[in-house]
Amino acid sequence: MALRTLSAKSAAALDKELMSSGAFSIDQLMELAGLSVSQAVFKLQPLNQGKRILVACGPGNNGGDGLVAARHLYHYGYQPTMYYPKQSKSELYQRLTKQLKDLDIPFTEDFDSALKQADHIVDAIFGFSFSGEVREPFPKVIEALRDTKIPVLAVDAPSSWNIEDGPPDSGPGKGFQPQALISLTTPKPLVKWFKGRHFIGGRFLSPAMAEKYGLDVPPYHGLDQLVEIGVEGQKL
Repeated sequence: MALRTLSAKSAAALDKELMSSGAFSIDQLMELAGLSVSQAVFKLQPLNQGKRILVACGPGNNGGDGLVAARHLYHYGYQPTMYYPKQSKSELYQRLTKQLKDLDIPFTEDFDSALKQADHIVDAIFGFSFSGEVREPFPKVIEALRDTKIPVLAVDAPSSWNIEDGPPDSGPGKGFQPQALISLTTPKPLVKWFKGRHFIGGRFLSPAMAEKYGLDVPPYHGLDQLVEIGVEGQKL
């Protein structure tokens, strides 16, 4: 059975409900999302195959997931480097950033140089709420992600993709097809255009919430915060 997808409008409504009647804080949801992203990196990029992880973060919640993932990756034994050019001034993001700086995790504004030294990349720039044009300084970054031979893990959506319509027909994201994608909570409609390894992460939905939104909760195993599924939605 293929897992059902969730539209951008429904995904936003679900997040809002999780933080109201679901009694989750945004900190909790971001922590769980970032933890699942870090576990995906651990599966895709074993430590003995390269520890240098470049984490590209945007200014919103997707970027916050990347910040959390980087902290976990550091504690696993990786060497993350942060590209976070549009840092949010909100208290939550300031705290997440300080946590990384307290670990002496480097921040860079030179994406091209950092890319040359990376073994794996986390694309946490834009998530399911992205729409419109890609603004500076991200067009060249997304072009670099598209053209690099270094494996890329996209968080919830390959950056610049439309949540409903998939990859753009023009612009910096045209032709961008990362090697892996982790859909948070549930797949979004864009997965029908995705061709790489696909994970589901975010192990926090109650049965009642999943039923209300018509979602399939995959069978997570043991301590895992993610499940790998096939490109057609089949669990592997």
